[in-house]
Amino acid sequence: MAKPALLGLSGALRRDSTNRKLVREAARLFGDAAYTEADLRLPLYDGDLETSVGIPPEVQTLADQIVSSDAILISGPEYNKSISGVLKNALDWLSRTEVNPWAGKPVAIMSAAAGRSGGERTQFALRLCLVPFNARVIPQPEVLLAASSKAFDENDHLKDERYVKSMTRLMTALKAEMAR
Repeated sequence: MAKPALLGLSGALRRDSTNRKLVREAARLFGDAAYTEADLRLPLYDGDLETSVGIPPEVQTLADQIVSSDAILISGPEYNKSISGVLKNALDWLSRTEVNPWAGKPVAIMSAAAGRSGGERTQFALRLCLVPFNARVIPQPEVLLAASSKAFDENDHLKDERYVKSMTRLMTALKAEMAR
């Protein structure tokens, strides 16, 4: 059997973002899989742009990556009590593609934030945003990484065993949903 294909989406663009580290850690803890990280550096959604040139190639690439993946990992920061503009923009563009790439796709979400809630509101908002796409979002456990700047070791692995256990349980739930 071929390795499952995982696609990671980080709602933060910074190279050293703790959300980028968290989504990579999720892929590592998932185990043997082909992991690809999506590029969310997309143009801002603009209906006039869509009318004049259609779906930008980088948006279509993202949609194609989602379609060809067996499961999706999303990690996002909490910006102003909701999801980041980067992640919202990607979802807005993806809603305009010819085929709904998310339909029936297993999705595990997680968040890393500087505050003590670990991005709880971003997860709530992201779950709402994914409803119209008919993605199969894993409900539990929630991985909410608080004080994220101190959460990773020199190899970008989670230091706290509680977070490792929660992430492992989330990846086990994702595998179960993929097998369904």
